Amino acid sequence: MLRKLHRSGMSVARLNGSHNKPEWHAQTVKLLRKTVPDVPVLLDIPGRKIRTLQLVHEPSFKSGDIIILTTDISHDGREKVPVGYDRLHEKLSTGDGVFADDGTLSFVVDKIQGQDIYLRANMDGTLRSRKGINVPGIDLGQSLVTDKDRAMINFAKEIGVDYIGISFVESREHVEAIRALIAAPVPRIVAKVENSGGIRHLAEIVDAADVIMIDRGDLAVETSIDHVTLYQKQILEEASRAGKPTIVATEMLHSMIENPLPTKAEVSDITNAVLDGASAVMLSGETAVGRYPVEAVSRISRIAALASAERNTPSHPVRMSSDSDIRHTIRALAEALPLTRLVVLSRTGYSVRIAAMSGTGLPVLALGFHSELARSWNLLPNVESIATDSEYTFDWTGRSQLLEFLIKSGHVNKNDYIVILSAQQDIISLDGNIIQTVHVNTWLQHNLHISVEAEVA
Repeated sequence: MLRKLHRSGMSVARLNGSHNKPEWHAQTVKLLRKTVPDVPVLLDIPGRKIRTLQLVHEPSFKSGDIIILTTDISHDGREKVPVGYDRLHEKLSTGDGVFADDGTLSFVVDKIQGQDIYLRANMDGTLRSRKGINVPGIDLGQSLVTDKDRAMINFAKEIGVDYIGISFVESREHVEAIRALIAAPVPRIVAKVENSGGIRHLAEIVDAADVIMIDRGDLAVETSIDHVTLYQKQILEEASRAGKPTIVATEMLHSMIENPLPTKAEVSDITNAVLDGASAVMLSGETAVGRYPVEAVSRISRIAALASAERNTPSHPVRMSSDSDIRHTIRALAEALPLTRLVVLSRTGYSVRIAAMSGTGLPVLALGFHSELARSWNLLPNVESIATDSEYTFDWTGRSQLLEFLIKSGHVNKNDYIVILSAQQDIISLDGNIIQTVHVNTWLQHNLHISVEAEVA
């Protein structure tokens, strides 16, 4: 099934750390590495998100019924529903609104007795295991990094994931605290913007994180469902300005959990997300529990590819900021020359992100000297990473060695017209920013021994 999903367009595998046990996640990562070794793995850590615990009984209710949440985790759902935040009962008051399961269930606090929170249901429904609990507008007094976060980050490093997703990010300090715990080039950080604090401090979060995720489920509950699309556009614009990749998530193809075809609204949703600058669109329930996982991946891949091709025409320029000269130069070259691909040499991934976010739509071959870091670049749009032990220079000899490797390995051919790029993130070291264009066939004519070998291959 993983191979089918990969062939259908899956470019990143996301695991939700709020579900299942660590042993399951470890075995799943091993399976991913064995079957689809080039696919980066994103592990969402629970962080400050509050959820119901695993329940023996999942209570159903009618509008007006009383449901009891409790911070006493000895309960199993038959009498009371336990939640994973031990101070929730201290933070709520009578009359507060409480939402569950991405806002699909709505309650109001009727009373609080000890560790028990009595909720009156505003609708019919069923409260299930491991579902999110939201209390918009209430400061829950949670620390930036919990002991559970520290354990999950250590676990993520042990099993070798490529990205860690952080929930309810509201500041640069939150991202930096997680990065300090990681203390390594990988895993890289996906900051999830999903509440009003994240919106207020959007620019600093975008600047600090490696990737941004728009979690529309919690964002709709924590702010306003009527504003979600406007917030999505705001986040995409800010990330595009900074050249940071953005994942749009939640209910992209929700109807395909049960149906083989999407709704027209879902097709429009995916298309507009990509046209607005999304680097990736994410499926969750569609592939985790849906009846048509392969069909859903295939469908979203086709829709995103069509939208991406449209976005990368000159009539849809990428929004640039004053410090985006490299991206602007790459795009100008792509518009002036018949380029076929970009080749990037990178140590940290900065140059790869710049090339991938330049808006050309061209394939990006990214060569890195750190295999785990290089694999993480496959999350970026149009990127194929290559881990190499060789460190190529930009003089004639180094460029010849690079082109010889690319030709012999089949990554480029004589018909390719490529840009070779390496950029420095430190703006003081601008002499390290190098862009070269190469017409491979012309170069081959000056290197006949390579030409003969390439023709035979």
